[in-house]
Amino acid sequence: QVQLVESGGGLVQVGGSLRLSCAASGNMTSINIMGWYRQPPGKQRELVASITSDGNTNYADSVKGRFAVSRNNAKNTMDLEMNSLKPEDTAVYYCYADGRATWYRVFVSWGQGTQVTVSA
Repeated sequence: QVQLVESGGGLVQVGGSLRLSCAASGNMTSINIMGWYRQPPGKQRELVASITSDGNTNYADSVKGRFAVSRNNAKNTMDLEMNSLKPEDTAVYYCYADGRATWYRVFVSWGQGTQVTVSA
């Protein structure tokens, strides 16, 4: 079983910055994709950013140029640097990871979520 633990959420003013971190632990041989999703109040969960094991990134249009995702494969960690935050960035942010638990078994894991609130 693979556990993901997020940290770094909180309250920030419009235009401010926050850095989210995610750490993966447990039984795994490799992590393929890591990503950040968010769920604004009353809305569905949506992809924010993802990064593959070789560093290829993908961003939602709404965060391009403001957010940057990075990961450390040796430490099984991923960060999301969020700049120029807007009220519409307010959401619960979830860490996601998939990969191989063993050579024959894959895993898909989610973190418990961390709240980001951007106040006007």
